[in-house]
Amino acid sequence: MKVLLPVDGSELSMEAVHWVLAARVQGLPVEVVLVNVQEPANLYELVVAHDADVLSQVSTDAGMHCLEPARALLSAAGVECVCEVATGDPAHMAIEVGERHGVDLVVMGAESAGALGTGLVGSVANEVLRTSTVPVVIVKLPADDEGLSP
Repeated sequence: MKVLLPVDGSELSMEAVHWVLAARVQGLPVEVVLVNVQEPANLYELVVAHDADVLSQVSTDAGMHCLEPARALLSAAGVECVCEVATGDPAHMAIEVGERHGVDLVVMGAESAGALGTGLVGSVANEVLRTSTVPVVIVKLPADDEGLSP
C-alpha cells in the first residue's frame, strides 16, 4: 500500500509516521511518500531576495529539513520512502503530490480545532478529508498530550 505522509515538522506529523510504522508491524506492507508543503514567498521576501532561484532553494532546503526526522525514522525501520517538497496551499499540494505518486491512503496528524477538543480537525486536515479521492486517516496525539488536562 502506498501511503502519503504530509510532514510539517510537528509532533503531530511525527505521530502519523509512528502510526504508519505500527501498521507495518501489524502486517500492512507500506511504501511511503513524504511531503512537506512550503508557503509561497511573500512580497517582502521577493523584494528583498531579488532572486527567485534563491528563494526556491531556501524553501526546498527548509522543507527537506522538516522531512528529515520522519525520513530517518522510516529508514531506521527499513521503510524506503520518496521525499518531496512542494510550494503552495498545503492541503491541495499534498493531495496533488499524492495523486502524482498514485497513493492508496493519506495518513496525517491533526489537532482538534474546536474548543476543548470537540472532535473537529484543523483546516488543512479538514480540506484533505473533503477533497481526497483516497481514504484519509487522521492521527491525533493521546488526550494527555493535547493540553486539555486541568
